[in-house]
Amino acid sequence: MDEKMEYADSSCQQVETDDTTELIPEKQLAGGGTSTLSSATFNVINSITGSGIIGLPYSMKQAGFPLGMMLLLVVAYITDYSIILLIKAGNLSGTTTYQALVNRAFGLIGYLMLSTVQFLYPFIAMVSYNIITGDTLTKVFQRIAGVGPDNILAKRHFIILVTTILFTLPLSLFRDISKLGKVSFLSLMLTIVILLTVIIRAATLGPQIPSTDEAWTFAQPNAIQAIGVMSFAFVCHHNSFLIYGSLEKPTISNWSRVTHVSVLLAVFVSLLFAGCGYSTFTGYTQGDIFENYCKNDDLATFGRLCYGISIILTFPIECFVTREVVSNVFSNGTLTAGFHIAVTVAVIAVSTAVSLLYDCLGIVLELNGVVSATPLVFIIPTACYLKLSDERWYHGDNLISCLILIAGVSVMTVGFVMAVLNPQECSHGKEMFYCMSSNSSFNNITFPTNITP
Repeated sequence: MDEKMEYADSSCQQVETDDTTELIPEKQLAGGGTSTLSSATFNVINSITGSGIIGLPYSMKQAGFPLGMMLLLVVAYITDYSIILLIKAGNLSGTTTYQALVNRAFGLIGYLMLSTVQFLYPFIAMVSYNIITGDTLTKVFQRIAGVGPDNILAKRHFIILVTTILFTLPLSLFRDISKLGKVSFLSLMLTIVILLTVIIRAATLGPQIPSTDEAWTFAQPNAIQAIGVMSFAFVCHHNSFLIYGSLEKPTISNWSRVTHVSVLLAVFVSLLFAGCGYSTFTGYTQGDIFENYCKNDDLATFGRLCYGISIILTFPIECFVTREVVSNVFSNGTLTAGFHIAVTVAVIAVSTAVSLLYDCLGIVLELNGVVSATPLVFIIPTACYLKLSDERWYHGDNLISCLILIAGVSVMTVGFVMAVLNPQECSHGKEMFYCMSSNSSFNNITFPTNITP
């Protein structure tokens, strides 16, 4: 274990943190990072706009729409700041992985705690991706003539197993994350199509659905849990070192460009998605927004298809991270070809099994947000930087890091207690009341007036 924990040697001494310094020593770059800035940007955006984006309208319901939009901007800013801070902390410690950084700052106990959280977040994300795939694609296939509710293509278990074997497993077996750059670009394009679907339905379907009581109240009691869902949507810290290390020229300047552009585009998409999704359904909004659309809605069906494909393409990035954690903990950062395949298959098999047994996305997003995402976004990067920084306490980075750290601990503690004591109901798979009409025209639906969301 002592040998495994020795991450820094004479070749990894602290270097200057100017904008052109390469933070990975030259001999480690000899194998060559191959990602361009655009490719790395697509990977970061794809990591952010994964399954979490589908729960952002639900977070507006939890927080209250006005407060929710403001909290989303705050979480985006903290994400941008802490991603760059994480790489700066790696530079201060002369380390090139998240686990090595925490080990340098807090020793073996910190290393093991980080490894647990860093494994749990992408693992639970993989579970949520499978849940979404099963939910969305089954409804897509039911729009095919002759495919009814009892058809095998309408069974979520079958769809999850088939997509895992044919798509997510083969993509996850790649050893170089830079090879997923084009896949991430395709996933991003699909996300834009999904956003357009939500915007169109906000304009055409939204006016036909009555707003619930207190739909536009400034704040709601579950705002803390909403921060967890937002953190889940924005966290990409667990694979930041992987993507950063894949850059052709890894410097703070290049990484800052990648981070700023990625977060800016992601927050733009997220604000539109959250606002349009929530304004359509208000208090009826589900953890998976596509659960709100009617099964016979062809535009929503197309959106479901695009989102299902996008999620399948995002899945391998999370698998890369879980495999890296296992590799660093048990084999000093390297896996033979055989163990690479074995670990990949084992992780995917377990995550698939869990997703087959559980299907309520909202609760998954909440718990993963407060338990895993909040430490990765708020707590660990700031704690490491404060531990390693030689600046005075009133230095700007130190003050901001302290505030983010305190906020993160509060959100994690209160959010977990509220999520356990006040779990949200899950109406998974149920057709919403406004779809219950023999006439496909929403104009002919009589809406109940006493429904409590």
